[in-house]
Amino acid sequence: MNNFWDFHRSPVSVALLLQVGREHGLAPVDLLAGTRLTEAQLGDPNTLLSGGQELSVATQLLKALGHPPGLGLEVGARYHFSHYGLWGYALITSATAGDALALALRFLPLSHAFTAIRYREEGPLGVLSFGAPDLASAGLQRFVVERDLVGAAVLLQEVAGANVDLAWLRLQAPRPATRGRPAPVLDRPVAGAVPQWGAPDTSLAFDRRLLARPLPQANALTLAQCEQLCAQMLEQRRARLATAQQVRQQLAARGAAPAQSELGLLARALHLSERTLKRRLQAEGTSLRALQAEARRSQALALLADGRLSLGEVAERLGFADLSSFSQAFKRWEGVSPRAYRQRGDA
Repeated sequence: MNNFWDFHRSPVSVALLLQVGREHGLAPVDLLAGTRLTEAQLGDPNTLLSGGQELSVATQLLKALGHPPGLGLEVGARYHFSHYGLWGYALITSATAGDALALALRFLPLSHAFTAIRYREEGPLGVLSFGAPDLASAGLQRFVVERDLVGAAVLLQEVAGANVDLAWLRLQAPRPATRGRPAPVLDRPVAGAVPQWGAPDTSLAFDRRLLARPLPQANALTLAQCEQLCAQMLEQRRARLATAQQVRQQLAARGAAPAQSELGLLARALHLSERTLKRRLQAEGTSLRALQAEARRSQALALLADGRLSLGEVAERLGFADLSSFSQAFKRWEGVSPRAYRQRGDA
């Protein structure tokens, strides 16, 4: 099964997240902090991102907005077939909705999905299920599941026809607490189906007869061209990354604060044994401890740039026992105390 870590990604999705941030008064440079990306790069069609970079931007967006309930649903509704490039055009030029579905699943790494999407049949219904990715942050996991689910529902309507009504739209997570804030998006119908929270799984269902529906923009020649190019893109985007770089991506998604079982978590995510992971990192001249320190340093610089956080809060977010421990570590990294570094930046 394809893992989203194994493939580079289009910058379109990150650009959309930045647009959401702008609408809430957030500066793109703040959302891109720690990703080593610039806005200019996102406008370059040759730019490819890692999964960790996109998840980092989503994490910054969630934090800056205070983790509003249903944000993933709102963002998912903004994805249209044109956001998916050649993959999207291959879908709409397919002969039938069933052909489009088969093609979508075959080239799924070219989409923006982080969830494990599978198709099954239940009587007269076709069901797409969305397995949550293994992310340390529950809020980030919920966001990408909501986004992928609603994005797929919108795409289904655009490809098969606007009159498509879903039999259900289910989310396994319980209905988010709104803390007294209105959140109509949590109960807003998507493709004719009101979200069902606390369901047995996260999935959407439709009448299977839809799969036989001819698509209005079907074009065999265009489809053949798109399929050929999609196959080439899939190979080009397959990430041939060193183990250390894959660990860096995982740490960026999980957060820099170390967990007691970090090695085991990373080994499972990379489909390696703990011994093999250690051996490969050693062969590349590094170690998990060194990469954690690198991730912590990058995170520290990004957090110190946020003047709203006290030094104690920065230390806590990074997983240090106290401010003194953080200060000592930061001096080793930068040669100055975090207080002096921040003052220098304000000068």
